[in-house]
Amino acid sequence: MKTLLILFITLTAGILIWGCAPRAKQNNFEGYITSHVEKVKPLAKEQSLAGWDAATTGKSEDYERASKTTLKIRRIYSNPAEFALLKNFKESGQVKDPLTARQLDVLYRSYLENQIEPDMLKEIVDLSTEIEEKFSTSRGTIRGEKVTDNEIKEILKTQTNSDERKLAWTASKQVGAAVAEDIIRLVKLRNQAAKNLGFENYHTMTLAIGEQDVNELDKIFAELYELTNAPFAALKADLDQKLAANCGIEASELMPWHYHDPFFQETPMVYELDLDVYYKNKDIKKLAANFYAGIGLNVESVLAKSDLYEREGKNPHAFCTDIDREGDVRILCNIKSNESWMETTLHELGHAVYDKYHDPEVPYLLREPAHAFTTEAVAMFFGRLSRNPAWMQQMLDLSDEQRRQIEKVSGKYMQLKQLIFARWAMVMYNFEKQLYAVPDQDLNSLWWDMVEKYQLIRRPEGRDTPDWAAKIHFTIAPCYYHNYMLGELLASQLHNHLVHKVLKLESDKNVSYVSQKKAGDFLRKKVLEVGDVYHWNTMIKQATGEQLTPKYFVSQFVN
Repeated sequence: MKTLLILFITLTAGILIWGCAPRAKQNNFEGYITSHVEKVKPLAKEQSLAGWDAATTGKSEDYERASKTTLKIRRIYSNPAEFALLKNFKESGQVKDPLTARQLDVLYRSYLENQIEPDMLKEIVDLSTEIEEKFSTSRGTIRGEKVTDNEIKEILKTQTNSDERKLAWTASKQVGAAVAEDIIRLVKLRNQAAKNLGFENYHTMTLAIGEQDVNELDKIFAELYELTNAPFAALKADLDQKLAANCGIEASELMPWHYHDPFFQETPMVYELDLDVYYKNKDIKKLAANFYAGIGLNVESVLAKSDLYEREGKNPHAFCTDIDREGDVRILCNIKSNESWMETTLHELGHAVYDKYHDPEVPYLLREPAHAFTTEAVAMFFGRLSRNPAWMQQMLDLSDEQRRQIEKVSGKYMQLKQLIFARWAMVMYNFEKQLYAVPDQDLNSLWWDMVEKYQLIRRPEGRDTPDWAAKIHFTIAPCYYHNYMLGELLASQLHNHLVHKVLKLESDKNVSYVSQKKAGDFLRKKVLEVGDVYHWNTMIKQATGEQLTPKYFVSQFVN
């Protein structure tokens, strides 16, 4: 009897222990999260502030501080013992709570990409920071005189003399020669780190860690290539006639410097109407602030801490940064009173509202966008409005006649903009994929092969310089550019849902979103507040009723 009792007690205890194990495992992981956040949170804020100071001052000591803080954080995420612990949590299958499991997944992928040997990690961070500093402080020269990015773009927009245009375009590429060798070295370091983790190269690793599949992306880009070929060729042939006439040459003589930006990623303003005239002497900052306030997404606190205007030493580009995931969100711009900077300001504030309006009840680790391209989608959704005739009339107080003049060309501009960008994104995606696959190949020639195929632009005869390296994204946002295109697809999907399901309209004709608080409420509740609680495609389906699809982009801009 005593033996049977002991056996019964032993079996019962075993069942209880086995039954409690998953809960214990989950409790252990929740404790780990708390400890991890306490360790990382102050460092992440310090890193963001250092990066902000570096971008706004251009000072070497700020870049050094940013590099050191970045390295501290990456060393936390490169800890092999902690990665083994996370792997154990993940493989146990005992972390059942969805919110906790999502944090585990996010942490696991963050640690996975950082399982890099410490000396190699330091070399990657230091080299990346060094290249970024060169970009921020480098200025091209024309006849020995330094010129800013804005000055180069102004020449490419307005100058009719081909020789002057060529000088400006060449100046925009000069930074490429200064950084190309370093970028190739950085690519090889990243590749080695990825191979050490069992990946083919850094490109495939980055996609996998970002919950994306290279075959799926190849399929999307191949489909877009086929769908846009004929429309793009027709639109570009018409555009080329206009550009050639402006410079007094034949269309067959057009070269890369005859387009209105150094990479032909933006739409030349050549059709009867220059939208810049409507933004001349306008307060871009105030226009943006008023619009966002009207849809219930106030951005005054963002603008109060932002750096918005051009000066020597400051990063010449534009970006948004979330300093602490607790509301300190800022944008950096170099605003001029033109349509391009209206678009850019709306765009960067789109990123900002995504960061600012995360639900504070969402765990710290999930208080970020569902994916890089979902924040791009929101930014692009708003950036598109700068050329919307209804938006321009309401925000700029234009007359009906002015609006009709804009409408004559706005549809063509919107289609051109999207097709030009889609083809440019194809260049970036396919070039970068091959860059990481074979970094020792003839990259200068490969770049122009891509440009000719996807953008239909002739390479300059005999040119053998690293023009590709003048694109800062290869350094600061590696293997990321495809997300801009996915963002455009999602922006169209969100637009379609807002028009038909939220605003309940028959079509998007005259839709400007000005003062449409319903639109802001939908985005805040269904996209912004959710953060990274769900896989990106789950979030998109919950918001729009469908997973990500290119059909709304195609119907909006291609068909």
